[in-house]
Amino acid sequence: MRVASLVTRITQQMSRDPRTLALFFLAPLLILTLMYFIFDTEASDLKIVVTGSDETIVKALKKADFQVTAAEEFSQEKMIEKDTDGWLHVKNGKMKLTLLNDEPTRAKAVQMQMMQGLQGNEKNTPSIEEKYVYGDANTKGFDTFSPMLVSFFVFFFVFLIAGIALLKERTSGTLERLLATPIKRYEIVAGYVIGYGLFALIQTIIVVLYAVNVLDIVLVGSIWLVLLTNILVALVALSLGTLLSSFATSEFQMVQFIPLVIVPQVFFTGIFPLDGMSDWLQKIGKVMPLYYASDAMNGIMYKGFTFNEVLLDLLILLAFAAVFITINIISLKKYRAL
Repeated sequence: MRVASLVTRITQQMSRDPRTLALFFLAPLLILTLMYFIFDTEASDLKIVVTGSDETIVKALKKADFQVTAAEEFSQEKMIEKDTDGWLHVKNGKMKLTLLNDEPTRAKAVQMQMMQGLQGNEKNTPSIEEKYVYGDANTKGFDTFSPMLVSFFVFFFVFLIAGIALLKERTSGTLERLLATPIKRYEIVAGYVIGYGLFALIQTIIVVLYAVNVLDIVLVGSIWLVLLTNILVALVALSLGTLLSSFATSEFQMVQFIPLVIVPQVFFTGIFPLDGMSDWLQKIGKVMPLYYASDAMNGIMYKGFTFNEVLLDLLILLAFAAVFITINIISLKKYRAL
């Protein structure tokens, strides 16, 4: 009887909370649908440019399912610009293959398909000199997305801790008492952002230094750029976490935002290849902060990009933070009309 009463109380409590019910029943469907479309996409064709060759090699590579372009001249800079997987240069019977290697799995696929396409038989395997634009022959897939994980963990923990911390301020009555004073809404938001931002800054520095110096995660570019990028990531997470906390009434409801706000962004960080996704999926990714954070981090840590090359990503992250902070200020109106 007591068990039945407890079951009845829990059932009634859950039925009165539409947000929890929606998370319980609809969020898994949303994530599952997103995963279906992402994993159902086909990998884009391998693109290769051939210079100094005859038509025989071009035909053989096309037969090996390459997207082949024959050119008189080509360069490493054009490879990067056109996102070309490989560049085969033939001169005096010798072959030199330059691999972009921005995704090691694609570079290995180029090598395998090329050997299959060019060899006449097992005793006549062509000798090809190899060169890499990014990384080297020992580069692993983890090297390309480990920089993205650094930003993800900074974003995740700052979002969660800042959101729950501000929620406690509100539920304990501290925020209401502040709003009863002459303090302006923007001053409250600025205070919280700067106050929690100091701890987010320390956390960011610890995570980045640990990842680079202890875990030995690849770092080709400047560590100062890595720190700057992650400071902006922490600012976005801080402003978004505090914003969403205004829609929660408990820590449990704050945690409910994780599968709706955090998990979908993981799919667009580069852990899963973006090139093969449908156009509409790629457009969804471009409205998510972690898309730009991951693009900048991969560029800096793996490809050695400079400040100017990641400037657009950094400006977009800054814009996200500015928008969330502005909405934070406006959202305080529901607690006090000025």
